[in-house]
Amino acid sequence: MQKAIEVEVERQIEAWEDGLYDDEIFQETRLFDQVKQETRSMRGKEEAADYRYFPEPDLLKAVVTDEMFDEFSKIPELPDEKRERLVREYGMREYDAAVITADLEMAHFFESMLEEGISAKNAVTWLTVELQGRLKGGVSLMTSPVDAKKLATVVKRIEDRTISGKAAKEVLDHLMENEDEVDAAIEKLGLKQVSDTGAIEKMVSANPQVVNEIVKNRLG
Repeated sequence: MQKAIEVEVERQIEAWEDGLYDDEIFQETRLFDQVKQETRSMRGKEEAADYRYFPEPDLLKAVVTDEMFDEFSKIPELPDEKRERLVREYGMREYDAAVITADLEMAHFFESMLEEGISAKNAVTWLTVELQGRLKGGVSLMTSPVDAKKLATVVKRIEDRTISGKAAKEVLDHLMENEDEVDAAIEKLGLKQVSDTGAIEKMVSANPQVVNEIVKNRLG
């Protein structure tokens, strides 16, 4: 079969190069002569319709209804499609999108986090590094004590500068062991950053000795 194809390809190339393609190349069935190493015409076919198509008697007829087409349109997004969409919609790196979409459970968790309005970049880090690094003893994302919404809230508190990234890790550790809500955990642990300049000035005025010590240490 391979030799027959090679010979026929060569024949058609020669016909094309010699300007005889329309005169020598037809829609037809050809036979391969193994002795002469050439193909020759067996029978011609005027149109493609001349080729007969016969049903396979051992196969049942397949009836495809409009309802079936509707069901096909509901097929969930495939991993490759999801990866491309994450890159396109959120500007994610190809590598990060590939890691997220490699596991369906993780992909669902990740997108639930994004529904809370946080950045995709931060969501990737806190899901794949911080949370997964704390899941041990057979605990999965589905059984994690910190769900997608709660983890997203931790990230949101970093983004709105309620807590620092370092403090957020302490909050996450606490949430893994306790059922507190994120803001309650922040208050309980005393990790909320002071952003009120008036309160900061009042604190500085009330602790001049501490401030002087800090300044001396920094100036060295």
